[in-house]
Amino acid sequence: MAPGFFAHLIVSAALLLLVANAVRGFEISGAVAALVSALVLGLVNAVVRPIAIVLTLPLTFVTFGLFLLVVNGLMLKLTAAFVPGFRIDGLMPAIWGSVVLTLLNLLIEAAMGQAW
Repeated sequence: MAPGFFAHLIVSAALLLLVANAVRGFEISGAVAALVSALVLGLVNAVVRPIAIVLTLPLTFVTFGLFLLVVNGLMLKLTAAFVPGFRIDGLMPAIWGSVVLTLLNLLIEAAMGQAW
């Protein structure tokens, strides 16, 4: 595995911890749970999310893409279902968590460049 993978994993875990501090109902018990959550979220986003996007395409089209916020929140909820120490209390904290996580990722990409 490339060193960039581990750097991305650590940054993603740190961002999840930041989101847990910023969004009520979004809880991660510690650094290990954050690392495992980042890994599982990456897998969920790589495997499940594309299928969910295709299946919900008509609804996404009708809502002008806003339904993708729900899809992203559901991916976080799915991740929380598999990772002990990661809990999200409801769909709204998951959606807000996905919005905050996306914004933080955009800031990191802008600061470090997309090739990191």
